Amino acid sequence: MDPKYQRVELNDGHFMSVGQTNKTGSCFYSTQFFNFTLQLWCTFHQPELVQPALESETPLPKDENGKVMFDTVDLCAIWEAMEKCKDAGLAKSIGVSSFNRRQLEMILNNPGLKYKPIYNQVRQSKLLDFCKSKDIVLVAHSALGTQRHKLWVDQNSPVLLEDPVLCALAKKHKRSPALIALRYQLQRGVVVLAKSYNEQRIRENVQVFEFQLTSEDMKVLDGLNRNFRYAVMDFLVDHPDYPFSDEY
Repeated sequence: MDPKYQRVELNDGHFMSVGQTNKTGSCFYSTQFFNFTLQLWCTFHQPELVQPALESETPLPKDENGKVMFDTVDLCAIWEAMEKCKDAGLAKSIGVSSFNRRQLEMILNNPGLKYKPIYNQVRQSKLLDFCKSKDIVLVAHSALGTQRHKLWVDQNSPVLLEDPVLCALAKKHKRSPALIALRYQLQRGVVVLAKSYNEQRIRENVQVFEFQLTSEDMKVLDGLNRNFRYAVMDFLVDHPDYPFSDEY
């Protein structure tokens, strides 16, 4: 909880205002107005650990060599455990993160499927049409090129918001490059969650609903696709369910 701005930073990186605080710092809000997103880390993929993970913090443990420790279990079994959380009223809806097409089809074709994923948080462009065909909402991860943390991102990778084409469109519309990037995704039918610690930028992000890109603008931005991934999560590349080995 940020006491200065009376807001909460959610696990998806979004900031939400939650109301007023009292003298003790306690905050009062109604869940009627907010949807909170939690991620199930790969360290809690055993079905019996799904609910405890939802009800507590989820650490990312490492071994004595500093290598991330992960688990290997049936993705469908994990999904069934998440479905039980929904049945128990612990979640309004459930989805997946960084799933490729093959993994999504595994869930969708599960004979005992009760609830299909309502969203997939990923960065892959080719996955968009597939998700739309299955009525799954695609959520853009790192829509602004990430914060370039050295743990996740190659420091030699290009800086998205400095791209000359993006900057030219920003100048044309008298907006920031970040707003052009966010608006592009929205007009493609993709949900975007922009993270910022800067109050001015948080306020600016809301302006994404105040303008539109032309069809020509969209074509120009489509042409920027390099099939490039900022966060490859290579520390998980040995995991059998590593999603980025497939084309999409």
